[in-house]
Parts: sequence; C-alpha cells; structure tokens
Amino acid sequence: MTAFSQLHAQNHKITELSNVFLYLIQSREMCDTETACDVFFEYTAKVREHIELVDRELCGRLISYPDQSVKNTANRFLSGSTEIKRIFNKYLKDWCSEPHRRLQIRDYGEFLNETEQMFRLVLDRIQRETEHLYPLIRKLEEKDKAAA
Repeated sequence: MTAFSQLHAQNHKITELSNVFLYLIQSREMCDTETACDVFFEYTAKVREHIELVDRELCGRLISYPDQSVKNTANRFLSGSTEIKRIFNKYLKDWCSEPHRRLQIRDYGEFLNETEQMFRLVLDRIQRETEHLYPLIRKLEEKDKAAA
C-alpha cells in the first residue's frame, strides 16, 4: 500500500517551506540570514527526498505494470524528475554553497527571478502528482484488491 499520508505530508512541508522562503527573500537583507538559509536548505533536502520517494516507490512500481498507458505515465514522471533534478542542481550550483550552507547571490534580481521559477517548477510537479499520479496509483491498488 502506498503511503499517501507520507506523500501528502511531504507535499505540505515543501509548499510551506517554499512559501516562507519566497516571502523572506522579497527583502534582499533577509537573503543573507541564517534563518533564510536554514529554510532554503531544509527545502532542498525535502524536495530531493520527495522526488526520490516518488521515483522509487510510485514510478518504480508503475514502470513494471503490464498496461502500456500506465508505463507511459511512469516514464513521463521519471523523465520529468530527471529534468527537474538537472535544473535544480544547476540552480543550486549557481546560487548556493551547499558545503557552507550559504546562499551566494551576485545579482539579486536574477536570483529572485530564478528562485521563483525553480520553486514554481517544483510546486507544479507536486500538483501534477496530486492530480494525475496519486489517483492512478489509487485506482490500480483498488483494481488489485478487487482482483484478489
């Protein structure tokens, strides 16, 4: 059984951290605070953890499902994960020092723009999971229960 409560809790936490961080960084002075960095690095950890869980637990199961449309859905989410990870890693490389848990902002306007885009990408992904992936998993689990 898929732990939807865990997935929803992760989604809620990611959304909360996203909202708090985006609020904080509207003021340039807040970007260099330890608090903002703590929120940011907790956010990055939660996003990575969530994507790995969805890829491993949900898409990993769907990819071996006999129905081709289910496999296609899993492949789309997996390729989306790969692209998000690539963009996310580039974003992190450009704007922070992970070993020092510090943001490195050279151009505040560009940082703000890229951060809003990156966070929107993650939130869009979560919305697609909630609207498309989770209902598919539930439907397949119900079908499997009925067959048993």
